[in-house]
Amino acid sequence: MNDPTAASAADVDAVGAGDTPPVVVGEAVRKSYGDVVALDGVDLRVEPGEVFGLIGPNGAGKTTLVRALTGTTPVEGTVRVFGVPPAAVNSGRVGLLPQSFDPPERLTARELVDYYGGLYDDARDTETVLRDVGMADDADVWYETLSGGQRRRTCVATAIVNDPDVLFLDEPTTGIDPAGRRSIHRLIERLAAGGTTVFLTSHAMDEVERLADRVALLRDGRVVAVGPPADLIGDHGGRARLDVALDGPATDAAVDAVASALARPPTGTTDDPAVETTGDGLRVFGVRPERIGSVVDAIRGVDVGFESLAWTEPSLENVYLRLTGEAYSPRGTGNGTGRRAGEVAEADPTDLGPDVDAGSADAGRSR
Repeated sequence: MNDPTAASAADVDAVGAGDTPPVVVGEAVRKSYGDVVALDGVDLRVEPGEVFGLIGPNGAGKTTLVRALTGTTPVEGTVRVFGVPPAAVNSGRVGLLPQSFDPPERLTARELVDYYGGLYDDARDTETVLRDVGMADDADVWYETLSGGQRRRTCVATAIVNDPDVLFLDEPTTGIDPAGRRSIHRLIERLAAGGTTVFLTSHAMDEVERLADRVALLRDGRVVAVGPPADLIGDHGGRARLDVALDGPATDAAVDAVASALARPPTGTTDDPAVETTGDGLRVFGVRPERIGSVVDAIRGVDVGFESLAWTEPSLENVYLRLTGEAYSPRGTGNGTGRRAGEVAEADPTDLGPDVDAGSADAGRSR
């Protein structure tokens, strides 16, 4: 890690004497592209060493916010990284993997990492970085002939070669197979354990739920919820449910039997299950896993057979659906995030001039 830059007095005051100042601060951040409002008064703070997740539908303003925090697009409001404006931060302290990154295709993965490492005074060893992202065996393959997942892993390598203190990852595992995703997840966990602050934007709710210490949900340019994943799920995710597929219509007797069996929660619990009928059986909300046997016994007691049971625990995906009202695509492909009728897609603020290298760790700033 590079030597830390002292935070401003205002930032120190904001967190209290003796506390560690936040790494990233945004206050009343606003950005418009003509009549399209991309960010509408965003407030956030990211603490040292945490993995901070950002989720939201297409067009919510996520990429614009990342660009604001990395100094690659001007915004209204206040943005601070290590206590200073993003453009004033030592470029070696920041790593950035943008959502779209098109490096020279006739370079190998090793040459690309070597090139980006050469932009810094104190870069990590190229071979180590390639191993970290699972590209050691394909290091000498031209970028243009790599698979989509291999390309993305190479891009991740270019973002961490400078051993950044804060790492911005915009959809880091897009196009990567399950094994590659696990490799990147482990890498993020190792970086965070070593003190790197990670700002993670992803459409993969399971990814964010696993990795993030806190999550912000952005909708229509505003942060509508923020907190640890478990807290957001508890507040907005709804209750666990048990779906029971019966071998015949759900009778009143079956519904009454299940409700009666679950009417009295075990000592020390606060269960309040609710039973309803579905097209192929019953759905029980609020049932704990250890009480599934009571449901089965109750159904059998009224001589009704069942074909299958499926217990589902609420997740960050449920939070996303409840707070956005959007259809959900785990990989963010196509229009899978379900833009609402009449909603304008997020403007693409890449009009920063022909010399901007969006893939560099300090994109938009001179080296």
